[in-house]
Amino acid sequence: MEWIQWTLFLLLCITSVLSVFFSIRSRRQTDTVLRGLFAARMNICMGLMLLCLAGIQAIVYSASTMRIIVGAVVMLLGLFNLLAGVRNHMHFQRILDGVGSSK
Repeated sequence: MEWIQWTLFLLLCITSVLSVFFSIRSRRQTDTVLRGLFAARMNICMGLMLLCLAGIQAIVYSASTMRIIVGAVVMLLGLFNLLAGVRNHMHFQRILDGVGSSK
């Protein structure tokens, strides 16, 4: 059980760093397509980070009604960020590859 906690904590740290990294790259980018692509990657990392946080809260701490509610809300926010990031990443990747260009 302890290795699950350490794995989730390690994933939480990695996705936090990646989220900050992609956020900085997105804000410094002048090209709008690359800006959107990096923002999508930031959303994916943030969604995974929130899912890890909800997992840590569910596994490590004792179950109470408030913890379950807060964990469920954090998990839903994480899923929303993850799915929105994947959708946006696919959109901007298609634009970058030139598939969506009009002839």
